[in-house]
Parts: sequence; C-alpha cells; structure tokens
Amino acid sequence: MISADLHTMTGAYAAHALDEPEREAFERHLLQCEACAVEVAEFQATLARLGAAETLMPSPALKARVLAQTATTRQLPPPGTPGEAVAAERRGGRGRAWTRLALAACVAAAAGLGGIAVQQYQRAEHATVRAQQLQTQQAQLTALLAAPDARTATARSGGGSGTVVWSQHLGQAGFLADGLPALASGTTYELWFNDAGTMRPGGLLAASSGTMLLDGKIKDAVGIGVTVEPAGGSPHPSGQPVLLMPFS
Repeated sequence: MISADLHTMTGAYAAHALDEPEREAFERHLLQCEACAVEVAEFQATLARLGAAETLMPSPALKARVLAQTATTRQLPPPGTPGEAVAAERRGGRGRAWTRLALAACVAAAAGLGGIAVQQYQRAEHATVRAQQLQTQQAQLTALLAAPDARTATARSGGGSGTVVWSQHLGQAGFLADGLPALASGTTYELWFNDAGTMRPGGLLAASSGTMLLDGKIKDAVGIGVTVEPAGGSPHPSGQPVLLMPFS
C-alpha cells in the first residue's frame, strides 16, 4: 500500500470503517504524518458531535413513571429455580380460573380504553419510524465521513457553529448545527447549495442543534449557505446568509 493511499483513510479510520490490516497500516502511518493526525482529530470531533446532536434525554415524568413501576412490578424467577416449579404447579386449576378472570378484565379494559390504545399505538408507530429515520441518516452521515475524499468546514454564528461535511466522489453533503441562535416562532433555518452565486435549496434544519443530509447532489456547488426563512422554507433566500461554508 503506497503512502498516497493512506492519506485518504482519515475519515474511514475515525468512523472505525477499516479492516484490521488497513487499521494497523494506517496507525503506523499516523505516527509519522502530522497532517493526517490533525484530520483524524477533526473527523472524530465531528462524529462525536453528530452522535450528541441526536441524543434524546427522557423527560422527568417518564423517568418518574419507570422508577415507580420498578417498585410494583413482580420479577419472574430465573429458569430452573424452585420458584419456577411452584409457579408451574399453580398454573393448573385455580391458575386457569385466574387466567380467565384476567382475560375478561383485559377485554373490558380494552373496550373502555380502545381510543387511548389506538392513540398510544399510533404514537409508538411514529416513534419507531422516527427512530428508523434517525438511524438511516446517522448511517449515511457516517458513510459520508468515511469516504476517502471527505472534507469538513466550520463557521460560527451568534455563539453557535455549523459544520458541513462533503464528498465530491459521493456527491453528497451533510450539516451539523451546534447551538445556533434560537429562532423566532414561524421561522426556520434553510440550507442552500451555492452554485457559484446562485443559491439552490438544500433542505430545512428542524432545530438550532442537530444533523441532516442536504437534499440533492453537490453538482457544481462551491459551498453551502444558511439563511433564516419563514416556516416551510422559501424557493429563494429572503435575507443574507448567517453562515457561509466553502467547499475548499
């Protein structure tokens, strides 16, 4: 493996995407190449912020409910213990009667609380879909960082920052917002591909902190910009960019 090949592995190394021989060869190279060491550190910091940006803390109410349930929820005995044998014996006769009563109670509860059950199911389905979307996006962003030609650029605004990650080979760009200024109600951050002065819509940022893949391919864009737009976005920028990051 020639040295030029090793210089392209910084993103893949930071994303743990190298196999064992490649990793060992790159780590030997890393001891002698200061430029690659700096680039690896930048990629690792970006990956860490990508993960932190999508971390969700449970609400205090949810935490309290879970702790309350631990005090009242009966734990099953380990398989093969005397407690299991006793439980099996009780499943005959009287146990079957209790099962029928429990089933009847469940049917009654379902009839009375059917609307709530449907709402909870729909919320669970929505949460599952959202989690899958986040996992897919995270995987795509990790793959973007692991691309041999992946590069990053960062700009700051109002105490926060924005980082763009791009790969000309993949034709994709991702964006990480970290503590950008909170926006007024009815407005949103919109990202744009800078096609040599012509701004092409690249998607909306849901919050002042978070990650996203830009919509569409890089094509001939020389960078990206971020503006504040009305909720729902605009076909063209309505104000000056609050962030500009060149692909260089």
